[in-house]
Amino acid sequence: MSNIVAIVGRPNVGKSTFFNRLIQRREAIVDAVSGVTRDRHYGKTDWNGREFSLIDTGGYVVGSDDIFEAEIDRQVELAIDEADAIIFMVDVESGITGMDEDVANLLRRVDKPVFLAVNKVDNNKRAEDAVEFYALGLGDYYTIASINGSGTGDLLDAVVAALPEKEEVVEENELPRFAVVGRPNAGKSSFINALIGEDRYIVTDIAGTTRDAIDTKYNRFGFEFNLVDTAGIRRKSKVKEDLEFYSVMRSIRAIEHCDVCLLVLDATRGFDGQVQNIFWLAERNRKGIVILVNKWDLVEKDTKTVKEFERVIRKEIEPFTDVPIVFISVLNKQRIFKAIETAVEVYNNRSKKIKTSKLNEVLLPIIEHTPPPAYKGKYVKIKYIMQLPTPQPQFAFFCNLPQYVKPPYKRFLENQLREHFDFHGVPVTVYMRKK
Repeated sequence: MSNIVAIVGRPNVGKSTFFNRLIQRREAIVDAVSGVTRDRHYGKTDWNGREFSLIDTGGYVVGSDDIFEAEIDRQVELAIDEADAIIFMVDVESGITGMDEDVANLLRRVDKPVFLAVNKVDNNKRAEDAVEFYALGLGDYYTIASINGSGTGDLLDAVVAALPEKEEVVEENELPRFAVVGRPNAGKSSFINALIGEDRYIVTDIAGTTRDAIDTKYNRFGFEFNLVDTAGIRRKSKVKEDLEFYSVMRSIRAIEHCDVCLLVLDATRGFDGQVQNIFWLAERNRKGIVILVNKWDLVEKDTKTVKEFERVIRKEIEPFTDVPIVFISVLNKQRIFKAIETAVEVYNNRSKKIKTSKLNEVLLPIIEHTPPPAYKGKYVKIKYIMQLPTPQPQFAFFCNLPQYVKPPYKRFLENQLREHFDFHGVPVTVYMRKK
């Protein structure tokens, strides 16, 4: 299980640029105008072999200064509550501001590792100017430049060194864990209530009613597993800005502990950015995924509606399109059991072990017929294939020149594995190894 690192600070200090650099995807919008980041962005990254989840808390709705500062306080308090380490980012160009001091006041009182990152330091003059940030009372600082990556190595070395070692204890005969994740108010608690046949979870129209991730044992119709409902937020009166951030942190914990993610989305809202973020987080954690399109009864339909909805979703999740999509209505209890059947199938696919002899018998003739493209006049010859002993499907292809096998051919190999061995709903990892 990985740790959570939160990036906090006032708007426009470069949090999103730093976040994009670490996750190696341009996921958070970057602009010179403050307050561009509205949703909470999160992703998975690693440094020196240590994986951790990263959360960008940036972007607030600017009303007045008082509202603004209140929002910062709530965001930082939530980050302090959930994260294992905190990167507090400030801007050398503008120096220490009142809002920086407010955040520093909160961070000085916490018993968690806090790293002060002074951003936009791209020359010696600015490095000298950064000395003033000692006045925040947070000890030593790290000078970085998010735009080109300067100084980020030293910062990340310190961050991963401070993260606690977390080992996931796997008990024998432990029940499979299915996490029900998604945006607030998509119908997650109602879905579990419909499955277990009782109103165990409070359900209201207020987003964020569920506070904690709670396990429910399900044992019906020959299926036995743990269902995990993911949280909204603690203070329902303050859901407007805190909600997405807090539910995301709880969803990360649930995703990292589960085997299959049941991603519930509201059909009336579509497969929006927040849902996509949760999908990619589950994919990066190599979990099984089932997409449940809830409130399907509220959508006006014709003969092509389902296919069009599926097409839009699969376009957004490329290249990992081999994911089951089930259209449900929790209110009318439509296809609820189908959703669980599909989740169990995905769990079985994720746990599947293929014999080495069978792998080689099926795939080597295909590879011989369609070998990897020659690179710099050199030919790659794949001689042997085996499945690695990991909880999720990972395969090693042994060859003479693994460095010359490019991502498109790896995707070809993944597609062949899916076609012949059925890994529907499960991320598959292909490694090229020196024979």
